[in-house]
Amino acid sequence: MQLPNLKEAKIRNKTKVRILTDLYRVPEELSKIGFGKTYFVKTYGCQMNEHDTENIKAILEELSYLPANDMENADLILLNTCAIRENAHNKVFGMIGRMKHLKEQRPNLILGICGCMAQEQSVVEEILQKYKHLDLVFGTHNIYNLPFLLEKVVQKKERQIEVESKEGDVIENIPVKRDSKYKAWINIMYGCDKFCTYCIVPYTRGKQRSRRKEDILKEISVLIKEGYKEITLLGQNVNAYGKDLDPDYTMADLLEEVAQMKIERIRFVTSHPWDFTDEMIAVIAKYPNIMPYIHLPLQSGSDRILKRMGRRYTKEEYITLYQKIKAAIPNCAITTDIIVGFPGETEEDFRETLDVVDVCKYDGAYTFIFSPREGTPAASMEDFISMDEKNQRLYRLNEKINTYSHEANEKYLDQVVPVLLEQISEKDENMLAGYTDTMKLVNVKADTKYIGTIVNVRIKKVKTWSLDGELEEVVVNC
Repeated sequence: MQLPNLKEAKIRNKTKVRILTDLYRVPEELSKIGFGKTYFVKTYGCQMNEHDTENIKAILEELSYLPANDMENADLILLNTCAIRENAHNKVFGMIGRMKHLKEQRPNLILGICGCMAQEQSVVEEILQKYKHLDLVFGTHNIYNLPFLLEKVVQKKERQIEVESKEGDVIENIPVKRDSKYKAWINIMYGCDKFCTYCIVPYTRGKQRSRRKEDILKEISVLIKEGYKEITLLGQNVNAYGKDLDPDYTMADLLEEVAQMKIERIRFVTSHPWDFTDEMIAVIAKYPNIMPYIHLPLQSGSDRILKRMGRRYTKEEYITLYQKIKAAIPNCAITTDIIVGFPGETEEDFRETLDVVDVCKYDGAYTFIFSPREGTPAASMEDFISMDEKNQRLYRLNEKINTYSHEANEKYLDQVVPVLLEQISEKDENMLAGYTDTMKLVNVKADTKYIGTIVNVRIKKVKTWSLDGELEEVVVNC
């Protein structure tokens, strides 16, 4: 048993990151461990978690497990978890309670939890005390070891809690089962060293460590040969790519090399304003296959609160960056993250946030009430704001965000835009859904043969969070 340790997870030193290419393996004697059995993985959280799930699914299928349509019929259930907010935390524990009933009905059912919550010391302590029906707990650093953890659970009937609290390595050659045949996530770096005072990610994901550009470009080359239309470069702070490897090779350099590979669409998330350089802006503006969409978290518009958050930029510096991007890439859509009710936030601080929203007029925003995460500095800050007041501020903020989001969408009315059609629409089975280059959700009446193609769509109806359109012509074939 290896338990997470918050103090160890915070350590940063000069230890060189190891890039390991042969750590993942499936011995022949384990390749049939899941034969005749099924698995179900439920994912919470960000794109990094979604991509981790793609790795987990591939590993399970190399062990001969088959996917189940739902957890009620699965022989193995894993919850891949998020630690960012209390809401996700509560959902996971609610699901763990639900799984207990399944275990009572089927004692041989294997239940597990992984991901960021599994890296939290308090969570694992609670699991040990209250949730004896969980068979398997592992974290973000040792996904590659899943075959051997399952061996002990399945064959030796031993409960496995193995969570490493460390700065982390880069593990290459873990298999992946992608959820889409047209869009792909690509990790370019892991971890974060920013230590914003409210954020648990540097503890759960380890220190900032970049993949070698050769490994990234090789992965992209394979995806291009397989016919993928769009890739998204992933990192907790993607703009800081390369700083730990080669300060002379930056995110701007990587973006340019990827753009020259001629894949149709390139995106990246998530950006920290502190590391968003003029060179990056110039590269994005230069290449039409780098999509004109940027997620640029603000968090607060108050310099006082930004300092308490440890964000390392001011309101004016953020607005200047925003204006640089808009000037260089006029059609760029920009979205953001904003936290309401951070400890010490006054009405004046909140109004400053609204002022920034009025200046930037975002295409959309993810807005949240501050959620204290145990072990972070913000969790111990005095919080004098009532929940009533926090809810009122969130409502006022969302009203403004929704107004600007609708205004941004109105510019698309009767315009022809490129849309990568991905699936049958959730709103209407006779329509297909996809995204514009600027990340606008579009529903369009079209035959399913167009799924996986980039088509021209004329926008006929505008809503706050989506657009409806009519098919004009196909511009990129399958």
